[in-house]
Amino acid sequence: MKTGGDTLRIEESPLPGRLDQYLVGQMPEISRSTFQRLIVDCHLKINGLPTKPNHRPRAGEVITIRWPTPKSSEVLPQEIPLEILFEDEDVLVINKPADLVVHPSAGHENGTIVNAVLHHCCGRLSGIGGVIRPGIVHRLDMGTSGCLVVAKNDSAHLKLSEHFAERRVEKIYQMVVCGILTPETGDIRAAIARHPTRRQQMAVVPAAKGRFARTTYQLLEALHRASFVEAVLHTGRTHQIRVHFQHLGFPVLGDDTYGKRQTKRLHEETGYLAPRQLLHARKLTFPHPRTRRLMEFNAPLPEDFRAGLAALQISTNSKGDG
Repeated sequence: MKTGGDTLRIEESPLPGRLDQYLVGQMPEISRSTFQRLIVDCHLKINGLPTKPNHRPRAGEVITIRWPTPKSSEVLPQEIPLEILFEDEDVLVINKPADLVVHPSAGHENGTIVNAVLHHCCGRLSGIGGVIRPGIVHRLDMGTSGCLVVAKNDSAHLKLSEHFAERRVEKIYQMVVCGILTPETGDIRAAIARHPTRRQQMAVVPAAKGRFARTTYQLLEALHRASFVEAVLHTGRTHQIRVHFQHLGFPVLGDDTYGKRQTKRLHEETGYLAPRQLLHARKLTFPHPRTRRLMEFNAPLPEDFRAGLAALQISTNSKGDG
């Protein structure tokens, strides 16, 4: 992050527009929301006086910016092994294990992906995510494994965030769901919001009360009372895949939040007990934030996922129940 101060003199009146828009044009590595926050906190002034984000800059004005001292991170680097799929000066792509939380939270103050990445990057990460989430552009739930990209600097963070917001990122997941999925292909378009009574959960709600969410899928293999499925995440809502498939009546196997009852029944019927939610971020494709070259990453199915598939495939062969 920037430190110290900057002074800009406007020599010619720019095209009509707000001050925060003008500043992004001058310093594209800094987000518009950052400039808005600087203005509100009086760290950015016009001719020595406080101003507003919607101020229209004019020739002759002098803009002074005092960059606040970044907060020292309360998250400590920890030496935790990472499976690195790719790394350069801008991004780090890892194959996240299912037993690691992405960023610190209540009950998981350390031992997270952030702790591990801070150690790997010697404490240098994009600060846009704040003290708790440095470098984090998107997230995977604790029980979900697979491809995760981390921004190593602010410029990469801003550009990757734009790619996610503009849906220029392809996210493909593989999972095992309870039941034989029908139809075998589908396009789920169902809004998601916080559950009205269970506040730790999300739920499908009427379109006017939630955020649009879209998931498409195809059945890869019918197992014994379960299905191996591939899904494309077109939006990025909290718990989206888990909530959408629960809504269809086929919750992710091993999901204690959205499919506990169905998981228990499948265990009783097959003898297989899933160690976690069998959901894996198999493929991640995005334009590189600096070169714009399309990058594609694949994370192989982890051992516990493959063991689950094998157990349910054996059940299929031995019981003849597809």
